[in-house]
Amino acid sequence: MKQGKKYVDSVKLIDSTKAYDSSEAFDLVCQTAKAKFDETVELHVRLGVDSRHADQQVRGAVVLPNGTGKTVRTLVFAKGEKVQAAMDGGSDCGADDDTVKRIDDGWMDFDVVIATPDMMGVVGRLGKVLGPRGLMPNPKAGTVTPDVAKAISEAKAGKIEYRLDKSNIIHCPIGKASFGKEKLEQNFNTLMDAIVKAKPAAAKGAYLKSCTVSSTMGPGVKVSTAKYGV
Repeated sequence: MKQGKKYVDSVKLIDSTKAYDSSEAFDLVCQTAKAKFDETVELHVRLGVDSRHADQQVRGAVVLPNGTGKTVRTLVFAKGEKVQAAMDGGSDCGADDDTVKRIDDGWMDFDVVIATPDMMGVVGRLGKVLGPRGLMPNPKAGTVTPDVAKAISEAKAGKIEYRLDKSNIIHCPIGKASFGKEKLEQNFNTLMDAIVKAKPAAAKGAYLKSCTVSSTMGPGVKVSTAKYGV
């Protein structure tokens, strides 16, 4: 595949054999984000666990101190007084019976789904649609909760969910290139601390196998995880 001149020039700035400290890594990410739009910066962490085993799952949620730079649209499944609490809390959309049908028909104008525990029977019917997109509400992520106002506020403040994929890698957005290296590094440290704390007791050997950060159109930059000691 032919690569663009900007990408080729960016690759020359990075030593692919080296794992940089986080400050240097984000300096390079910002330098190599050369697209005309504000590129998203992503973190990719390979873990020394086997996601096929239930006792080696790594999943959770964390509020990034500087947010993600993205406007988050929330959809709330609730009933009774919780519906008003959701609207007062700034939810973009409250769910009703018609919503289930609309989602089944392909409507996806939302980024986070929040549900009260008594609505999970309704939400469960959408598992095949929401699950593969990582949108299914989950107590571990704080998106199944009676306190919908708090969940909405955290989602809009930059709360992100992290979870292993089938390759034992966690992929997460941690901000925009326009944030600058200091804010990106703060978000990175917050997420990495959460991933380290979530290490399963059943994990054996090295836990953090590799860590890479990159902008949407830029090359990957390896980050050293030596300071975490796991």
